[in-house]
Amino acid sequence: MSATLAPGVEQRDTFACFGSECTVIVTDAQAHEAAAAVIVARRRLLEWHGQFSRFEPGSELTRLNAAMSETVRVSPLMRRVVEAAIGAAEATGGLVDPTLLDQIERAGYDAHFDQTGLPLPDALALAPARRPGRPSAQERWRSLRTDRRTSTVTRPPGVRIDPGGIAKGVFADELGAALAGHQAFVVECAGDLRLGGKLALAREIHVASPFEDAILHTFTLCSGGVATSGIGKRSWLRPDGSVAHHLLDPATGMPAYTGIVQVTALAPTATQAEALSKAALLAGPGQAERLLVHGGVLVLDDGNFIVLEPGARA
Repeated sequence: MSATLAPGVEQRDTFACFGSECTVIVTDAQAHEAAAAVIVARRRLLEWHGQFSRFEPGSELTRLNAAMSETVRVSPLMRRVVEAAIGAAEATGGLVDPTLLDQIERAGYDAHFDQTGLPLPDALALAPARRPGRPSAQERWRSLRTDRRTSTVTRPPGVRIDPGGIAKGVFADELGAALAGHQAFVVECAGDLRLGGKLALAREIHVASPFEDAILHTFTLCSGGVATSGIGKRSWLRPDGSVAHHLLDPATGMPAYTGIVQVTALAPTATQAEALSKAALLAGPGQAERLLVHGGVLVLDDGNFIVLEPGARA
């Protein structure tokens, strides 16, 4: 997914972050103002990477999960991330579940994914029979609580939190709010994108194929959120020879193979788009379309894809 340049005085930066790449683009009347805004946004994203990484021993997320007390005081942004994760679980009926950290570690995703992923066709050839994902019967996400007044998170002992892509959506939205006074901006956090600005400049948002170097579809948007969830880049072989990836079926705690390999979702915010993209992938064909209420693209594991244009369902 990428965004074309808009006319005007524009500054951009692309850098490694969140195990992938982030891009910040700002357009303003003065080049130095746009450049300064990009520098601040980059610094914040890199700081948040360290603060929210579950792979960093000293990160705030690691400390939260290791805390012995049920109620833990956290930073305002951590509270918001957990709150957003709870909201995503509620909105998707538990398909987007932030309490699957134990399961994702058992699947083999217990360190930074810095290896070359198994090619998607090879992963699909080894995958089990396709079936839609389902919410966990335990519904542990319902036990999570946040308190804005005290800036705390409460969870039962043993319940560890993994906000996953929801955190990236929150970060994109946070920076979007900070950059809203500029003529135009784009913030992309490793696949989660927020765009807008005072001039409502139209940009082309390209949806790439997970199978090959090709663009499947292009949306033209002025503002809002876009997120892509998929299994094309992070699949691996487990020691027993089975194939795994990072998107789990909450009902089984195992990698989900639903017949959909990638979903791009449009929504008013990046946080909403992230929740919809993941839920649609887990729901599988036939159910995913009803979740993409703002539009998007579904890519099936046979290579075919379905485009849902914004407003088509209105």
